Amino acid sequence: MTELKPDHSIAPAQLLAGRTIVVTRALAQADEFVSELEQYGARVIVCPTIEIRKLESYERLDEAIEHLYGYDWLIFTSVNGVDHFFRRLETTGHNVHELDDLKVCAIGEATADKLSDLHVHVDVVPEEFKAEGVFTALSRFVGGQEALHGLNVLIPRASVARDYLPKALEQAGARVDVVPAYRTSLPENLDRGRITAMLSGGADCIAFTSSSTVRNLAQLFDTEDLSGALAGVAIACIGDVTGNTAVEHGLQVSIQPQQFTIPALARAIADHFNQ
Repeated sequence: MTELKPDHSIAPAQLLAGRTIVVTRALAQADEFVSELEQYGARVIVCPTIEIRKLESYERLDEAIEHLYGYDWLIFTSVNGVDHFFRRLETTGHNVHELDDLKVCAIGEATADKLSDLHVHVDVVPEEFKAEGVFTALSRFVGGQEALHGLNVLIPRASVARDYLPKALEQAGARVDVVPAYRTSLPENLDRGRITAMLSGGADCIAFTSSSTVRNLAQLFDTEDLSGALAGVAIACIGDVTGNTAVEHGLQVSIQPQQFTIPALARAIADHFNQ
């Protein structure tokens, strides 16, 4: 089969002209994605299937902050984790300098940039953003998996997330505390009829930026198979973890960038419709 390649003779601002892209990212984080898509001429509909919320109790996170001196590594898996962790750090009367003696790993350039803005040193930014790549990067940094043995690791993240990284670290002999820093849920104002209307109104593509955005949409439609609800709509996923979740819910992923970033996802969508 001949591989189709983008037509680079088309001006970037016209690559998605006449196309409607549905963005499912949390409203507070959608601006960058919308801007990236609009620069290619897309009409963007923001329809968040996920909402970032505060925890009902911060007891575990506050306890971890009180005992930061007992950790060797702090791993931030997202900008959300950074935001909520440092909000509690300040609320509990602590400051950023208490992280000076810890090694810090940031998953993704956006997470690393957020930490830099907060004047936090970052020791490791894995090239591969998913958990398997993070484990490999950490192992390489410390001098091999054997050197992970006995290390104390804190991972503040969403209350529900993949378990691969903490399990892999524990199997290597590290002691890992996975502490909820925030939670995700379906937005309160999201309804099935509104989504159906958006999709039937000429949507060309729907973009998923996390597994939760896929699962929440399936929850809204009360189904494990989203193929019917999204029939005729191109499926774009930010990475293979999200892509696998989409496949598990009956979807065929046709757009997935090599780099797991928002700009790369926007470009991949533009290239897909320019083949």
